Amino acid sequence: MRNRWLLKTEPGEDSFEDLIRDKKTVWDGVTNPLALKHLRAIRKGDDLLIYHTGTVRAAVGLARAESDPYPDPSTHEPKVVVVDVVPVRRVARPVPLEAIKAAPAFRAFELTRLPRLSVMPVPDALWKRLLRISEA
Repeated sequence: MRNRWLLKTEPGEDSFEDLIRDKKTVWDGVTNPLALKHLRAIRKGDDLLIYHTGTVRAAVGLARAESDPYPDPSTHEPKVVVVDVVPVRRVARPVPLEAIKAAPAFRAFELTRLPRLSVMPVPDALWKRLLRISEA
């Protein structure tokens, strides 16, 4: 079974549109210890939900991990890893943070509890709910 993850990005720096255009990116720049722990747990084939931060603050697209984590080639820090990411598709309707926060099912979700965390697991039930909201 594949795991599911939410990856945050600032749309002005590395947007989902950039990922679609480029067809692949190296997901890097993660330095928070908990986010790095999550990034190290991603495996090739895992499902990814791309979330735009900043003024957008919404889940905007689906992607897939194209690699297992590997050492970040731009640093000599062994704990810092990166993952190759490929786009799958835009969601039909972005899921804003306000809608996520308003739903009681998401109260324990790391996105609502730890707003600065850039990589987090998405439990199956929440993943399915997010996809339903995005397709409504």
